[in-house]
Amino acid sequence: MAKLVFGMNQSLDGYVDHMAFAPSLTLFRYFIEEAKGQSGSVYGREMYEVMRYWDDDHPEWTADEKAFAAAWQSQSKWVVSRSLKSVGPNAMLVEGDLEVAIRKLKAERDGEIEVAGPTLAQSLTELGLIDEYRIYLHPVVLGHGKPYFAGPRSPLRLVANHRIAEDVIKLTYVPA
Repeated sequence: MAKLVFGMNQSLDGYVDHMAFAPSLTLFRYFIEEAKGQSGSVYGREMYEVMRYWDDDHPEWTADEKAFAAAWQSQSKWVVSRSLKSVGPNAMLVEGDLEVAIRKLKAERDGEIEVAGPTLAQSLTELGLIDEYRIYLHPVVLGHGKPYFAGPRSPLRLVANHRIAEDVIKLTYVPA
């Protein structure tokens, strides 16, 4: 049975914003290895549209960017959206009852399936489907934006912490 993991870069004041700060080279390489090891990813529409950037090859990419794109392109993707009618390569739309679809996905797969996007993560949290939360904490204060937790949730228990780059700590939580 697969484990559903929600992980994102987060500011000290609790916000996620891929345009406000980016991972260091060390953290980016860490994300490449994570992507290579994942069984797939579940996306909400907004985050999927952001990540579609990696579907196309860009001649100006560095070796690391090419490695991340290769890992992302080869990965299975499930997209939760009521407005999209089609999705790109290696992706399928999640239709019908979200809980039924994700429970089925978890039962049919092994390994880790990434959840991408705080709004989708909140919906899956409310259904009791997220098994682990990973916060990549950056020393940045944004003061606004989309919060990592899009709504209230049950208490969490810290199970691990790991310094990845000179200024980023990975905090791993599970439902308490």
